Amino acid sequence: MRDTFVKTLLDIAKKDKNVYIVTGDLGFGVLKPFWDELPEQIINAGIAEQNMTSIAAGLAMQGKVVYTYSIGNFPTLRCIEQIRNDCAYHSANVKVVCVGGGFVYGSLGMSHHATEDLAIMRALPDVTVVAPGDLVEAAEATKAIYTTPGTCYLRLGRGGEKQIHNKIDDFKIGKAIKIKTGKNVAVFSTGAIFDEVDEACHELEKEGITPTVYTFPTVKPIDKDTIIECAKEHKAIITVEEHNLSGGFGSAVAEVLAEADDVKAKLVRVALDDRYSCIVGSQKYLRKQYGIDAQAVIAKVKENY
Repeated sequence: MRDTFVKTLLDIAKKDKNVYIVTGDLGFGVLKPFWDELPEQIINAGIAEQNMTSIAAGLAMQGKVVYTYSIGNFPTLRCIEQIRNDCAYHSANVKVVCVGGGFVYGSLGMSHHATEDLAIMRALPDVTVVAPGDLVEAAEATKAIYTTPGTCYLRLGRGGEKQIHNKIDDFKIGKAIKIKTGKNVAVFSTGAIFDEVDEACHELEKEGITPTVYTFPTVKPIDKDTIIECAKEHKAIITVEEHNLSGGFGSAVAEVLAEADDVKAKLVRVALDDRYSCIVGSQKYLRKQYGIDAQAVIAKVKENY
């Protein structure tokens, strides 16, 4: 996803000299095309994410559209006060970009995991929160937040994610995308963990079980209409996210259902069970260890089908 993001942003920045990227002293290999072609539109703030964010806010207040770029939870949790006070409060056009949501940097331990970011960022007033599920969604999301006023958060995987779409003709902030029509159970996924959902659905189909599947590239604003429609037509909704159980994507869906009328679906959330990871390993390994892999999705669908 990160290569797709950089390529897409470079295309945007070539056409708009007001587009900048500010990095926290990383991504030199990935960002090299940007450095080479647009050296005046990229800034290395050093290993100082708070400064990175405040620099971006200052540029944005002067009419620039600024993308901050770092890994894991560094562009969010490390500088949350600057995002809140300098960016969100002023509706500054700062687009906070995380490369490596969830357990992407699993082998580096919990200090590099991004498992609370969706909850924290969606709690900030008027901040748009986007977590694309594949390369096509990542490209469309990068373009969409460019034209979305105010502060946005873009949560990316790292690379090697399974491609869901050939193309998306009508990508919109705040709209879910239907992948498959099924019955009884609807599975909602946000972010790069969609590959686990896809694997689960292929296994379920071998047993004649076909859930409805949606990917939610936008966590905030959430697609209320799709949630309510599915809740009226299905016995259960299962949300899947590479994030803590509290406050994330599943919680956003729960909030919609709690205020909806005439819905029948039970909500089941597949997420990190309100804990930090005390072990290290690959992203795939940690997903399995903490019950957010394809087998967990299969089990939840079967329990509620």
